[in-house]
Amino acid sequence: MEVSYYPGCSIEGIAREYGESVAAVARILGIDLKELEDWTCCGAASAHATDDMLALALPARNLETADKAGLDMVVPCAACYSRLKHADKALRAGTKIEGVNGGYKGDFRIKHLVDFIWEEVGEKAILEKVSKPLSGLKAVCYYGCLITRPPRITDAVDADNPESMDNILKTLGAEVKNWSYKTDCCGAEHVLTMPEVAWKMIQKLFDMAEEAGADAIAVACPMCQSNLDTHQDEISAQAGKQYNVPIIYSTELMGLAFGAPEADKWFARHFVDPRPLLREKGLL
Repeated sequence: MEVSYYPGCSIEGIAREYGESVAAVARILGIDLKELEDWTCCGAASAHATDDMLALALPARNLETADKAGLDMVVPCAACYSRLKHADKALRAGTKIEGVNGGYKGDFRIKHLVDFIWEEVGEKAILEKVSKPLSGLKAVCYYGCLITRPPRITDAVDADNPESMDNILKTLGAEVKNWSYKTDCCGAEHVLTMPEVAWKMIQKLFDMAEEAGADAIAVACPMCQSNLDTHQDEISAQAGKQYNVPIIYSTELMGLAFGAPEADKWFARHFVDPRPLLREKGLL
Protein backbone atom coordinates (compact mmCIF):
# COMPACT_ATOMS: atom_id res chain seq x y z
CA MET A 1 0.00 0.00 0.00
CA GLU A 2 1.71 3.19 -1.21
CA VAL A 3 0.99 6.60 0.31
CA SER A 4 2.62 10.00 0.27
CA TYR A 5 4.15 10.77 3.64
CA TYR A 6 4.58 14.19 5.20
CA PRO A 7 6.67 13.63 8.35
CA GLY A 8 6.88 17.21 9.60
CA CYS A 9 9.72 18.85 11.50
CA SER A 10 9.08 17.47 15.01
CA ILE A 11 9.50 13.87 13.92
CA GLU A 12 13.11 14.56 13.03
CA GLY A 13 13.75 16.42 16.29
CA ILE A 14 11.92 16.32 19.61
CA ALA A 15 9.67 13.46 18.50
CA ARG A 16 12.26 11.04 17.10
CA GLU A 17 10.65 8.13 18.91
CA TYR A 18 7.38 8.93 17.14
CA GLY A 19 9.05 9.02 13.73
CA GLU A 20 10.94 5.79 14.33
CA SER A 21 7.88 3.98 15.64
CA VAL A 22 5.82 5.20 12.67
CA ALA A 23 8.45 3.79 10.30
CA ALA A 24 8.56 0.46 12.16
CA VAL A 25 4.78 0.09 12.27
CA ALA A 26 4.47 0.99 8.58
CA ARG A 27 7.08 -1.62 7.67
CA ILE A 28 5.32 -4.31 9.69
CA LEU A 29 1.89 -3.45 8.27
CA GLY A 30 3.15 -3.24 4.69
CA ILE A 31 2.58 0.49 4.28
CA ASP A 32 5.02 2.02 1.80
CA LEU A 33 5.57 5.58 3.07
CA LYS A 34 6.75 7.66 0.10
CA GLU A 35 8.25 10.68 1.83
CA LEU A 36 7.13 13.82 0.03
CA GLU A 37 9.94 15.05 -2.18
CA ASP A 38 11.67 18.21 -0.94
CA TRP A 39 9.03 18.83 1.73
CA THR A 40 9.31 21.96 3.83
CA CYS A 41 7.93 23.20 7.14
CA CYS A 42 4.16 23.75 7.10
CA GLY A 43 4.33 26.72 9.47
CA ALA A 44 2.49 24.76 12.15
CA ALA A 45 2.62 26.69 15.40
CA SER A 46 3.79 30.11 14.28
CA ALA A 47 2.87 31.06 10.71
CA HIS A 48 -0.85 31.57 11.26
CA ALA A 49 -0.08 33.90 14.18
CA THR A 50 2.22 35.95 11.93
CA ASP A 51 0.64 36.20 8.49
CA ASP A 52 -2.54 34.62 7.13
CA MET A 53 -1.16 34.19 3.61
CA LEU A 54 2.09 32.68 4.86
CA ALA A 55 0.05 30.21 6.93
CA LEU A 56 -1.55 28.99 3.70
CA ALA A 57 1.45 29.29 1.38
CA LEU A 58 3.78 27.09 3.44
CA PRO A 59 1.52 24.00 3.55
CA ALA A 60 0.19 24.69 0.03
CA ARG A 61 3.70 24.30 -1.38
CA ASN A 62 3.77 20.76 0.00
CA LEU A 63 0.28 20.06 -1.28
CA GLU A 64 1.38 20.97 -4.81
CA THR A 65 4.01 18.24 -4.58
CA ALA A 66 1.49 15.75 -3.18
CA ASP A 67 -0.92 16.67 -5.95
CA LYS A 68 1.66 15.66 -8.55
CA ALA A 69 2.39 12.40 -6.73
CA GLY A 70 -1.30 11.48 -6.85
CA LEU A 71 -1.24 9.33 -3.70
CA ASP A 72 -3.24 9.75 -0.52
CA MET A 73 -1.10 11.60 2.01
CA VAL A 74 -0.54 10.40 5.57
CA VAL A 75 0.45 12.89 8.27
CA PRO A 76 1.48 11.81 11.80
CA CYS A 77 1.66 15.29 13.37
CA ALA A 78 -1.66 16.83 14.40
CA ALA A 79 -0.45 20.41 13.89
CA CYS A 80 0.90 19.63 10.40
CA TYR A 81 -2.31 17.79 9.59
CA SER A 82 -4.37 20.82 10.60
CA ARG A 83 -2.35 23.27 8.51
CA LEU A 84 -2.35 20.99 5.46
CA LYS A 85 -6.12 20.51 5.71
CA HIS A 86 -6.64 24.28 6.00
CA ALA A 87 -4.56 24.88 2.88
CA ASP A 88 -6.31 22.08 1.00
CA LYS A 89 -9.72 23.58 1.75
CA ALA A 90 -8.51 27.00 0.60
CA LEU A 91 -7.08 25.64 -2.65
CA ARG A 92 -10.24 23.68 -3.38
CA ALA A 93 -12.26 26.85 -2.82
CA GLY A 94 -10.17 28.66 -5.42
CA THR A 95 -8.28 30.89 -3.01
CA LYS A 96 -5.27 32.51 -4.69
CA ILE A 97 -2.22 31.73 -2.60
CA GLU A 98 0.99 33.65 -3.16
CA GLY A 99 3.75 31.52 -4.65
CA VAL A 100 1.42 28.66 -5.57
CA ASN A 101 0.72 27.88 -9.21
CA GLY A 102 -2.83 27.20 -10.37
CA GLY A 103 -4.21 23.87 -11.47
CA TYR A 104 -4.51 22.19 -8.09
CA LYS A 105 -6.56 19.03 -8.58
CA GLY A 106 -6.66 17.66 -5.07
CA ASP A 107 -7.26 14.12 -6.32
CA PHE A 108 -5.96 12.66 -3.07
CA ARG A 109 -6.95 12.50 0.57
CA ILE A 110 -5.09 13.89 3.54
CA LYS A 111 -5.35 11.50 6.48
CA HIS A 112 -4.02 11.69 9.98
CA LEU A 113 -2.01 8.57 10.73
CA VAL A 114 -4.36 7.03 13.32
CA ASP A 115 -7.36 7.47 11.04
CA PHE A 116 -5.46 6.02 8.10
CA ILE A 117 -4.33 2.95 10.05
CA TRP A 118 -7.77 2.21 11.42
CA GLU A 119 -9.86 3.10 8.37
CA GLU A 120 -7.59 1.99 5.52
CA VAL A 121 -5.37 -0.73 7.00
CA GLY A 122 -8.09 -2.06 9.24
CA GLU A 123 -8.70 -4.21 12.28
CA LYS A 124 -7.95 -7.56 10.64
CA ALA A 125 -4.53 -6.52 9.34
CA ILE A 126 -3.61 -5.01 12.70
CA LEU A 127 -4.72 -8.07 14.63
CA GLU A 128 -2.72 -10.38 12.37
CA LYS A 129 0.50 -8.63 13.39
CA VAL A 130 -0.08 -8.70 17.17
CA SER A 131 2.44 -11.05 18.77
CA LYS A 132 2.40 -9.53 22.25
CA PRO A 133 -1.09 -8.33 23.23
CA LEU A 134 -1.13 -5.33 25.54
CA SER A 135 -3.10 -7.26 28.16
CA GLY A 136 -3.39 -5.49 31.48
CA LEU A 137 -2.46 -2.05 30.17
CA LYS A 138 -5.15 0.49 31.06
CA ALA A 139 -5.02 3.57 28.86
CA VAL A 140 -7.01 6.58 27.79
CA CYS A 141 -6.61 7.94 24.27
CA TYR A 142 -5.84 11.64 23.96
CA TYR A 143 -6.33 13.17 20.50
CA GLY A 144 -5.90 16.82 21.41
CA CYS A 145 -7.50 19.74 19.59
CA LEU A 146 -6.31 19.49 16.02
CA ILE A 147 -6.93 15.99 14.68
CA THR A 148 -10.70 16.47 14.63
CA ARG A 149 -11.37 20.20 15.01
CA PRO A 150 -12.72 22.26 13.45
CA PRO A 151 -14.79 19.61 11.66
CA ARG A 152 -15.45 21.89 8.67
CA ILE A 153 -11.69 21.59 8.03
CA THR A 154 -10.93 18.07 9.25
CA ASP A 155 -14.16 16.45 7.98
CA ALA A 156 -14.30 14.51 11.25
CA VAL A 157 -17.48 12.48 11.65
CA ASP A 158 -17.54 13.01 15.42
CA ALA A 159 -15.20 15.84 16.38
CA ASP A 160 -15.77 15.41 20.13
CA ASN A 161 -15.56 11.64 20.31
CA PRO A 162 -13.03 10.26 17.80
CA GLU A 163 -12.57 6.50 17.94
CA SER A 164 -9.66 5.49 15.67
CA MET A 165 -6.96 5.40 18.34
CA ASP A 166 -9.32 3.77 20.84
CA ASN A 167 -10.14 1.05 18.32
CA ILE A 168 -6.48 0.45 17.47
CA LEU A 169 -5.50 0.05 21.13
CA LYS A 170 -8.44 -2.25 21.81
CA THR A 171 -7.33 -4.40 18.86
CA LEU A 172 -3.85 -4.52 20.41
CA GLY A 173 -5.39 -5.94 23.58
CA ALA A 174 -5.21 -2.87 25.82
CA GLU A 175 -8.03 -1.97 28.19
CA VAL A 176 -9.12 1.40 26.83
CA LYS A 177 -10.90 3.53 29.40
CA ASN A 178 -13.74 5.86 28.56
CA TRP A 179 -13.31 9.53 29.35
CA SER A 180 -14.73 12.79 28.02
CA TYR A 181 -11.43 14.68 27.78
CA LYS A 182 -9.95 13.06 24.68
CA THR A 183 -10.12 16.31 22.66
CA ASP A 184 -9.57 18.88 25.42
CA CYS A 185 -6.68 21.30 24.87
CA CYS A 186 -3.29 20.74 26.53
CA GLY A 187 -2.39 24.42 26.34
CA ALA A 188 -0.38 24.06 23.12
CA GLU A 189 2.20 26.88 22.72
CA HIS A 190 0.93 28.58 25.89
CA VAL A 191 3.19 26.17 27.77
CA LEU A 192 5.97 28.58 26.71
CA THR A 193 4.20 31.93 27.03
CA MET A 194 1.80 31.28 29.92
CA PRO A 195 3.10 28.09 31.52
CA GLU A 196 1.04 28.28 34.72
CA VAL A 197 -2.15 28.39 32.64
CA ALA A 198 -1.07 25.46 30.46
CA TRP A 199 0.05 23.44 33.48
CA LYS A 200 -3.42 23.70 35.00
CA MET A 201 -4.94 22.46 31.75
CA ILE A 202 -2.53 19.53 31.65
CA GLN A 203 -3.11 18.74 35.32
CA LYS A 204 -6.81 18.41 34.60
CA LEU A 205 -6.03 15.80 31.96
CA PHE A 206 -3.88 13.85 34.43
CA ASP A 207 -6.60 13.99 37.08
CA MET A 208 -9.32 12.88 34.68
CA ALA A 209 -7.17 10.04 33.31
CA GLU A 210 -6.57 8.88 36.88
CA GLU A 211 -10.29 9.14 37.63
CA ALA A 212 -10.97 6.99 34.55
CA GLY A 213 -8.65 4.31 35.94
CA ALA A 214 -5.89 4.69 33.36
CA ASP A 215 -2.22 3.75 33.86
CA ALA A 216 -1.06 5.74 30.85
CA ILE A 217 -2.17 8.25 28.22
CA ALA A 218 -1.83 7.33 24.54
CA VAL A 219 -1.24 10.21 22.12
CA ALA A 220 -0.83 10.91 18.41
CA CYS A 221 0.58 14.45 18.43
CA PRO A 222 4.18 15.57 19.12
CA MET A 223 3.09 18.79 20.84
CA CYS A 224 0.61 17.00 23.09
CA GLN A 225 3.19 14.36 23.96
CA SER A 226 5.82 16.95 24.77
CA ASN A 227 3.50 19.12 26.86
CA LEU A 228 2.18 16.20 28.90
CA ASP A 229 5.48 14.33 29.22
CA THR A 230 8.02 17.06 29.96
CA HIS A 231 6.27 19.27 32.52
CA GLN A 232 5.15 16.81 35.16
CA ASP A 233 7.68 18.05 37.73
CA GLU A 234 6.45 21.64 37.42
CA ILE A 235 2.82 20.57 37.48
CA SER A 236 3.43 18.41 40.54
CA ALA A 237 5.06 21.36 42.35
CA GLN A 238 2.22 23.70 41.41
CA ALA A 239 -0.48 21.18 42.37
CA GLY A 240 1.15 19.86 45.53
CA LYS A 241 0.61 16.36 44.20
CA GLN A 242 3.09 14.03 42.52
CA TYR A 243 2.33 13.04 38.93
CA ASN A 244 4.17 10.26 37.11
CA VAL A 245 1.98 9.48 34.11
CA PRO A 246 3.54 7.73 31.08
CA ILE A 247 2.61 9.54 27.86
CA ILE A 248 3.05 7.03 25.04
CA TYR A 249 2.63 7.43 21.29
CA SER A 250 0.03 5.08 19.84
CA THR A 251 2.62 3.86 17.31
CA GLU A 252 5.02 2.97 20.13
CA LEU A 253 2.30 0.78 21.62
CA MET A 254 1.63 -0.74 18.22
CA GLY A 255 5.31 -1.48 17.77
CA LEU A 256 5.44 -3.07 21.22
CA ALA A 257 2.42 -5.26 20.45
CA PHE A 258 3.92 -6.20 17.08
CA GLY A 259 7.17 -7.29 18.73
CA ALA A 260 9.36 -4.53 17.26
CA PRO A 261 12.82 -4.92 18.85
CA GLU A 262 13.43 -1.14 18.77
CA ALA A 263 10.60 -0.38 21.21
CA ASP A 264 12.80 -0.23 24.31
CA LYS A 265 14.92 2.47 22.63
CA TRP A 266 11.85 4.62 21.96
CA PHE A 267 10.60 4.40 25.53
CA ALA A 268 14.04 5.31 26.90
CA ARG A 269 13.72 8.81 25.41
CA HIS A 270 10.64 9.76 27.44
CA PHE A 271 10.86 12.11 30.40
CA VAL A 272 8.45 9.88 32.31
CA ASP A 273 9.85 6.43 31.59
CA PRO A 274 7.00 4.06 30.65
CA ARG A 275 9.19 0.97 30.98
CA PRO A 276 8.57 0.32 34.69
CA LEU A 277 4.81 0.26 34.04
CA LEU A 278 5.22 -1.94 30.96
CA ARG A 279 7.47 -4.35 32.86
CA GLU A 280 4.97 -4.48 35.70
CA LYS A 281 2.33 -5.50 33.15
CA GLY A 282 4.64 -8.14 31.68
CA LEU A 283 4.90 -6.32 28.36
CA LEU A 284 8.66 -5.73 28.37
